[in-house]
Amino acid sequence: MDVPTGKVKWFDVEKGFGFLSQDDGPDVYVRAEALPEGTTSLKAGTRVEFGIAQGRRGDQALQVRVLGAPASVVRNQSHARRKKPEEMVPIVEDLIRLLDGVGEAYRHGRHPERAQARPTAKLLRALADELEL
Repeated sequence: MDVPTGKVKWFDVEKGFGFLSQDDGPDVYVRAEALPEGTTSLKAGTRVEFGIAQGRRGDQALQVRVLGAPASVVRNQSHARRKKPEEMVPIVEDLIRLLDGVGEAYRHGRHPERAQARPTAKLLRALADELEL
């Protein structure tokens, strides 16, 4: 079974919760307790993977794992640090999966849907930034 992936829609540190936008599904509620140990906040646009449990008010994210930060408009490479190779594996694997879907759409004579194209573009930018460090 595939682990759901997506990005942070928003997260309010003071309230201790937010929402994640799934790549293939509806938005999911996330509480601070589901964040990785030592993490108190998630920046909008951050790529994540997570488990899902049925909560009282619908789907709720469990055991959130950060896959990659959102692409920054301003790139300051003097302060940038390369990710560890083991941190890059899930990012590259996600990108390959997403690119397979984009290629499939093109093979069928259509452009990929926006919901598929946007996360692919963001991951491509993030990987390009990492490769240029």
